[in-house]
Amino acid sequence: MNQCLDRSRTLVTSQDIRQILATNEALAPVAEQIGDDDSLFDRGLDSFGSVQLMLALEERFGIEFPDEFLTRKSFASIAAIRETVATVLRPKAA
Repeated sequence: MNQCLDRSRTLVTSQDIRQILATNEALAPVAEQIGDDDSLFDRGLDSFGSVQLMLALEERFGIEFPDEFLTRKSFASIAAIRETVATVLRPKAA
């Protein structure tokens, strides 16, 4: 099966994101209690942690975030991360 097709069918869930957050030192103790729209930065995520989070997301989903997604807004909440990852996974129009 085409890898592009496999990637486009990948469903990004809040639970997927929480599992990754649980590996982050600052967020691990509260990862399961974080709501989809809660600010991860208010919960303790810092710039170092956001880089670790980005790398973990890239590894988990087999993606590389384009520069335009390397913003605080893209990683501000579970909902923002889901949207960002889904956008990167979405096949580009020809």
